[in-house]
Amino acid sequence: MLEAIKIEDLKPGMFVNDVIEQNGKLRIKTKGLVKSVKSIDILKSKGVTKVEIDISRSNLPPPPVNPEPKESTTQENTAPVSPKKTSFSDSEQLEAATKLYDEALTIQSRFFKRLAANDTPSLSDVKDLSANIIESVFNMPNGLSCLTLLNKSGKYLLEHSLNCSILLTMFAKYRDMGRQAIEELSLAGLLMDVGMTNMPKDITQSAGKLTPQQKEIITTHVDIGLDLVDRCGDVAASVQDIIFNHHERIDGSGYPDAQTDHDVSEYARMAGIVDSYDAMINDRPFRKAVTPSRALVKLLSDESYDQVLVAQFIKCLGVHPVGSLVKLDNDRLAIIMRGNKETPMKPIVAAFYNLKTASYSEVKKLDLSQVNVKIISAVRPEEFGLNLTKFLKEILITAL
Repeated sequence: MLEAIKIEDLKPGMFVNDVIEQNGKLRIKTKGLVKSVKSIDILKSKGVTKVEIDISRSNLPPPPVNPEPKESTTQENTAPVSPKKTSFSDSEQLEAATKLYDEALTIQSRFFKRLAANDTPSLSDVKDLSANIIESVFNMPNGLSCLTLLNKSGKYLLEHSLNCSILLTMFAKYRDMGRQAIEELSLAGLLMDVGMTNMPKDITQSAGKLTPQQKEIITTHVDIGLDLVDRCGDVAASVQDIIFNHHERIDGSGYPDAQTDHDVSEYARMAGIVDSYDAMINDRPFRKAVTPSRALVKLLSDESYDQVLVAQFIKCLGVHPVGSLVKLDNDRLAIIMRGNKETPMKPIVAAFYNLKTASYSEVKKLDLSQVNVKIISAVRPEEFGLNLTKFLKEILITAL
């Protein structure tokens, strides 16, 4: 369906079929999908006043978030995803989640390597992986939540994509969003940073402060990512929106277009929160990780993020997210295994390390709402020289 519109009404996501009115004499090649506000500004600067768009080939993002977001949103005409199964023990959850996470790393690694080699891999395996993540989040949420914090292979980009998919799925589930929304958010988590596969390693692995020129290069990963995904197959407009806009911030401080307020879609806002949270809780060449609880506090104090959504994200994960390492007042270190909705500061934990002897102890599960033991603080495993990935796979799974 073709439609003539003024250049002022042209938006990213629209497919321009032809220029039908312009002040300049220069012939302009415009046919294609508009990916950014910058592209529109270029057309304006060249005197274009009216264009013809093809609605059927346009990929417009979902509508902006409501000015007064509700605690829970459910898409119309979509059925909520329902869990298939009953309940699983902590050991079963961790074992199944570990297997899925390791398989997912292999799938993502293969996909990213082909992209880096300028190949065009199919999205089918990534979409299947997204479906498996959704199923696991609904059936065994604690297991995958643990893995986002405990499984560290040293391959940040791969783990970050998996963690973002898991966290976005958990976030959408908590907000009672419909099946289509959950599927799109989960897939977007796996794909939103694919453009980083084409970034120079001397920039992505730099331990120092980036120069303005290097920062500008990094910002292009969203545009590159959109091109890469478009080359590999079809995805929903909302997935494209997240890939391109997950670094936008509601105060105009983000990129690539410095969007403000409600120009940033609900999905992009959610993805921005999740992306920043996972980046903060992982070591990077230029800075050390912070604890999950500290990362949540940082999000809560930053007005560039939608604070209604941040509050919901914190409620989704808990004050001490599952998988967090905490120090107890009985001189033990413990891993959060399950949250407690009634008393968030008294979750179920697995104590495993004696601080007095600086050694591993027998794994002991404690329900802090039933015993006289309290959490003193969240801590990082590096503070005690602990390899939690090895501990998870060799001890914790079988000990619970």
